[in-house]
Amino acid sequence: MGKFEENFSLKKLNTFGINAKAKFFTEFDSVLELKDILNSNIYKNNKTFILGGGSNILLTQDYDGLMMQHKIIGICILEDNDNNIIVEVGGGVNWHEFVMWSVSQELSGVENLALIPGTVGASPIQNIGAYGMEVKETIHKVTALEISTQEIKTFSNEDCNFEYRNSIFKEELKNKFIITKVEFKLSKTPLNKTTYGAIEGELKTLNLEANPKNIADAVINIRNRKLPNPSEIGNSGSFFKNPIISSERFEELQKEFPNIVGYKMADTETKVAAGWLIDNAGLKGYRKGDAGVHKNQALVLVNYNNASGQDIINLSELVQEVILEKYGISIEAEVNFI
Repeated sequence: MGKFEENFSLKKLNTFGINAKAKFFTEFDSVLELKDILNSNIYKNNKTFILGGGSNILLTQDYDGLMMQHKIIGICILEDNDNNIIVEVGGGVNWHEFVMWSVSQELSGVENLALIPGTVGASPIQNIGAYGMEVKETIHKVTALEISTQEIKTFSNEDCNFEYRNSIFKEELKNKFIITKVEFKLSKTPLNKTTYGAIEGELKTLNLEANPKNIADAVINIRNRKLPNPSEIGNSGSFFKNPIISSERFEELQKEFPNIVGYKMADTETKVAAGWLIDNAGLKGYRKGDAGVHKNQALVLVNYNNASGQDIINLSELVQEVILEKYGISIEAEVNFI
């Protein structure tokens, strides 16, 4: 069984770089090790949290319980036919490393999601997405351990109840399962989704044709220009969800703000770019103490050095208030507060 460490610093295990500590810390790299932890007295006598890449959390205080880090790795091809492959990936695998493995195999389905921080096991919970692609489009099955029974259960794509930045694991099954591995159905035919964001323009600038590897490289270039590197400045990537409003309301806003950026989800709904709303409200680059809105991407809140989790929360609430007052739109945090 993995050892338990006490009073453990989490500063290097959360991308915001918040200097918080866990009362107890351990890690697991197999289902057997995970079960040993679940049967331990330390687990039974403390509240617990499963830590992946630490990229979608904001630590607001020291964690008075057991923090468990997911380290189950491995990539295994289960099925291979003329059109697709089904690949099983350990929940502790770094998400971006999986994307780069996929494009190195000339497979398509996750290339637009390059450089998203975090782990494979966290990807279904959040239904991560970027540049016109969501992980729900390629997830075939999710395998998870039910905490109460310690039984392994599998969930089909349909079972996961995927929605925009949401799933069954974030709602009714929250804190009831630990995702151990995820199966993805990847295409041997390039999907070449290039119309969302600046991908098409980036490919032209680089003089590259559309294929999974080149699209991933274009996304990496765009993200590196727009998003701060967590190893240099603390952040969790996009802090806010893009709000979805009625298309009728969007058309009204267009009259007042002709440059507002939105993407039609359906005839009746439009997804609005939260980054544009924040930028247009004059908050890009805003800073209070060591907490700030990033100068290049207004969707990202940053820790310049020694901001506390509460400092980041205070800033996020200020941003939400300004957006509500200016546009009548509520924006929600994508990040989980711990």
